[in-house]
Amino acid sequence: MQPKHLLQILLNDTSIAQRHKIIAQKVYNNQRISFDEGVYLYQHANLPFLGVLANYIRVKRHGNNTYFNKNFHIEPTNLCVYDCKFCSYSKLIKQKAEGWEYTMDEMLTIVKNYDSQAVSEVHIVGGVLPQYDMEFYINLFKNIKNHRPSLHIKALTPVEYHYIFKKAKVDYATGMQIMKDAGLDSMPGGGAEIFAPEIRQIIAKDKCTGQQWLQIHREWHKLGMRSNATMLYGHIEEFKHRVDHLEQLRNLQDETKGFQAFIPLKFRNHDNQMSHITESTVVEDLRNYAISRIYLDNFDHIKSYWAMIGRNTAQLSLNFGVDDIDGTLDDTTKIYSLAGAEEQHPAMSTRELVDLIKSVGKKPLERDTLYHIITDYENVAFTDDAKPSYYALPVLN
Repeated sequence: MQPKHLLQILLNDTSIAQRHKIIAQKVYNNQRISFDEGVYLYQHANLPFLGVLANYIRVKRHGNNTYFNKNFHIEPTNLCVYDCKFCSYSKLIKQKAEGWEYTMDEMLTIVKNYDSQAVSEVHIVGGVLPQYDMEFYINLFKNIKNHRPSLHIKALTPVEYHYIFKKAKVDYATGMQIMKDAGLDSMPGGGAEIFAPEIRQIIAKDKCTGQQWLQIHREWHKLGMRSNATMLYGHIEEFKHRVDHLEQLRNLQDETKGFQAFIPLKFRNHDNQMSHITESTVVEDLRNYAISRIYLDNFDHIKSYWAMIGRNTAQLSLNFGVDDIDGTLDDTTKIYSLAGAEEQHPAMSTRELVDLIKSVGKKPLERDTLYHIITDYENVAFTDDAKPSYYALPVLN
């Protein structure tokens, strides 16, 4: 049954609460829901209802198209000057023996390891350290572009840029222009966590504020560039904090139209200072994806990271508003695995990723970072059983 027909059934169902019906009618009429209605959905809407609404929007925008890309990650260091309570990845500088710090040459070696691979993007994000300053990243971006001009550099969060620009004594607008000139192509969405000051003060009080995070993206968008956005959910925040977060993202998108995708990030409680908090259930994860799709009416894409939530939940999410499952095809990313993600060795071949999408009736499309289609895999026949390629990371002295 088509999503439109399912939505029409909901609208005609006399057993559905009136407020449910008003929200459903807004979705059907392509009207924006309010802050209070967003909170109401979190508090009262069940998964099937949300799934119908979110899938209606997903199919209306993208049909069965499901996007992924071929990328690889560089995580310069897991040492950090900040002490975020939810983080399982980073170590404080005093814990140096438990960490790594890649040099410029080591990072370039990682890039060169992919020279024979049809990857379109390098994703660079990690801890914050004084030696990784503006000059370092200017040179890194330039060196990557000199070596492989076509490789899209998606790098660093506002948390990192805020520290770098402050240290360099430049304002956000100047700093982002410098990064663009050095070769930065887009920004990932990390570091947003939860914007509400009362929550951020508890879980990540040292790093940039929510308003500073938004301002750095604003300046980047003013340059005509694109970025993603995230929200860390399932810890100590309340539903109103989630909706406030979505509201602020929606407002900035109204202003700049610079965001491409929104990625809800599930709090994982493995080996961090918030390990006593029970993780959200799969049902709540799917509800959160669906409400995000409904609320962020001006975002083109909702993405789930299969490496973080697992392959099965990623497949389920494709019926709850998600149209993109990222595409980490390497085994170098530690941010997810150290946090206790479902995928401890996050690597899939193109064939495996395509099969995962096809097996739930969706159409797999390989994209570049800016959502230009590279390959339509709907009718591609694979002739081998290629497995993921693994590359040894540089050995640190």
